[in-house]
Amino acid sequence: MDGRDLVRSIRLIGTVRWPRFARSAVRRSRTDARGPVRRGAERARVPGELAGAEPQPGGGVMRFARSELRVMVAAGGAVFWGWDGAGPEPSYALAGACPGPDTRAELEPDKDGGWQVVSERLTVAVSRHGAVEVRTPGGAVLRRDLPPRWWEPIGGGTGRWLQRSEVPADARFFGLGGRSSGLRLRDGTYPLGHSGPGGRLEPGDGSGPVAMPVRLVVSDAGTHLVFHDSAWEGRVTLREGVEGDGSGHDRPGISELRMDGGPLRCWVVAGTPARVLRGWTALTGAPALPPSWALGPQHVWRGDCGEQEVRRIVDGYGERGLPLSVLHVDGCEGLPGLPRLAGELREAGVRLVSVVRPGVGVVPGNALYESGKTVGAFLRDVRGNEVRGALGSGACVYPDFTAPRARAWWGSLYEERLAQGFSGVWHEMNEPVSRAIGGPALSRAARLDLEGRGGDHREARNVYGLGMARAGYEALRNGRSRERPFLVSRSGWAGIQMYGGVCAGEVPTGWPGLRAALSLVLGLGLCGVPYAGTDVPGAGETSSAELYLRWFQLGSHLPLFRTGAAVASGHGEPWAFGPQVLGHVKATLAARERLLPYFVTLSHLARLTGAPYVRPVWWGAPEERALRDCEDAFLLGDCLLVAPVLESGADRRAVRLPRGRWYDTATGKAYDGPGRVLLEAPLSRIPVLARAGAVIPVRGEDGGLALEVWTPVAGRTGGGLLVKDPGDGWERAEVERFTTRTTGSGRVVVERKGGGDVGLPVLVRGG
Repeated sequence: MDGRDLVRSIRLIGTVRWPRFARSAVRRSRTDARGPVRRGAERARVPGELAGAEPQPGGGVMRFARSELRVMVAAGGAVFWGWDGAGPEPSYALAGACPGPDTRAELEPDKDGGWQVVSERLTVAVSRHGAVEVRTPGGAVLRRDLPPRWWEPIGGGTGRWLQRSEVPADARFFGLGGRSSGLRLRDGTYPLGHSGPGGRLEPGDGSGPVAMPVRLVVSDAGTHLVFHDSAWEGRVTLREGVEGDGSGHDRPGISELRMDGGPLRCWVVAGTPARVLRGWTALTGAPALPPSWALGPQHVWRGDCGEQEVRRIVDGYGERGLPLSVLHVDGCEGLPGLPRLAGELREAGVRLVSVVRPGVGVVPGNALYESGKTVGAFLRDVRGNEVRGALGSGACVYPDFTAPRARAWWGSLYEERLAQGFSGVWHEMNEPVSRAIGGPALSRAARLDLEGRGGDHREARNVYGLGMARAGYEALRNGRSRERPFLVSRSGWAGIQMYGGVCAGEVPTGWPGLRAALSLVLGLGLCGVPYAGTDVPGAGETSSAELYLRWFQLGSHLPLFRTGAAVASGHGEPWAFGPQVLGHVKATLAARERLLPYFVTLSHLARLTGAPYVRPVWWGAPEERALRDCEDAFLLGDCLLVAPVLESGADRRAVRLPRGRWYDTATGKAYDGPGRVLLEAPLSRIPVLARAGAVIPVRGEDGGLALEVWTPVAGRTGGGLLVKDPGDGWERAEVERFTTRTTGSGRVVVERKGGGDVGLPVLVRGG
């Protein structure tokens, strides 16, 4: 099959129209009704009483009457424990092999017949009935997992389990992937399953495009991350604690995790938020570094793809003096002259990104389907038959991305996209469905390879998008080895950051959707996915000019900044709402372009440390309780605080400041934290504040690199980091550090750490 055949095959999927009776027959014949045998009677089980312990490197194994528990402190400080013989491998989350044990950690007897593993950063105490307690070196309790319970089918088969945990009464929960209900996870039940392709992320319902059993818990005792490494579907019920009033008792916070299967094993990483994210990404992989052009403004075109339309959009930006870095297009693969068009656009500074979906049409003569069938790439049911889903044009099949042979076959298809001139891919609809888009997930009868272990769709659904991202990233990396790949995905799981970013494009248009967009990106960052964003202004049919502009202003401060959802104009380009809004849009884009060197620096720091670009305001001070409850503002790196306008008609807004002095970047006025301040937020801008003493790399008026320095408080110092853009290849970036101070005469001095000339223009502001 040559490239032209592949293009024709892909286009054929969307052009064949099946009669209604044929589409109905596909649905009637799907394998949904032939799932696994029902569970039947089950047997409940608990660990029982502790019978003995055996030391091992980094910890040991504790044997109970009806189970055993392995505890290991890994090199780097992360703690693993697994029940019923569960080990850390195999795992879809870990980056390579499990880290080795910390041989300094020792198993020793504890009080009341229990045992404890003592390490430099944490102590893990196990009671004689199977409760697991994680303590700081000072003895403060971070969490206490009660003895687990299992329900196992008497006739054999996959069991399910329940793990209840307690955290300090003042603790707040975050994470679980990106959630539309808010950054802080309040009392409620959260499903551990993706929202599904085409399914809207309704604000407040707790749904998310990337659901993962990763929780970040912040309390006075400290910050810790817990990851239950099971890809099976399940649910988490959270209940925040209540501190006792006077002589009353504290009521601890409660987390109840129910999983439909998989091993009962988990990892815990503790420390400051920065240390926690560093340890988490050491386990699950450093985030992929996006090309520098992927940090510029992007647009997605969802209409019919033709050269005239593509040029209309690109020319529309150029004629109005608006920067554009990336255009996402759908269905352009067979466009005549595509390599020529893509080359011309690239010379103009605009990259083309292709939409890729996993569904392969079952159409007579479809070369793509035939080639995948030959290598056995598609999902099959318990009877060995291909599992059929449905596209709008008829039946389709799905590759099994948990099988190495399927990933290799799928990856070979990306060579054609690169040859056509595309610079990257956007994975859409990458969770299989059994019916037309918006239908339920695939049948439980769908069998998957799972790296040779075998299993059904209940175990693989959450990691399906992760496997597709892995196949795509490796293909792009090998096909264009001198350039870093660009890949964004709608779906994923723990570890998705190794292969690219996440674009949660199904947030509904509306003011609640705007608030949900912020919480999604913040939540993903706390789960190790720093490069993320949502479409501006959400996925809806209409948007007011005010909503569009406020969403645009928020999006311009997020890592992945993409416009293009359908609005009343029928297009959604930035000029759709008239000259006044266009003027504000132009100013917002200019501000984004000015901050591009800062975004480049943050992208490299995320790669090196795991720290997200976008951070909660409590990031540097988790002990500040008032900051833990702040969900309407965020830190952009260490230097800037962004306060988006999330309500209709607002021209001012209150902002809670962390400790220290902060300058309004628009007016230069200084404010001292901690506390709340009221800031002007006209329609033309949102409040952005700079930390006193910050050194921020920016693009100067001449287009060159410069350092913007915000006057430090007298008697105190400040600083900042700079990573000069080394290009879009694999060159190692050098991190430069700068410090700043104020002399007795009030002059601001900037110095390169380690000595030497600063070598860049310095723009001093504030004070």
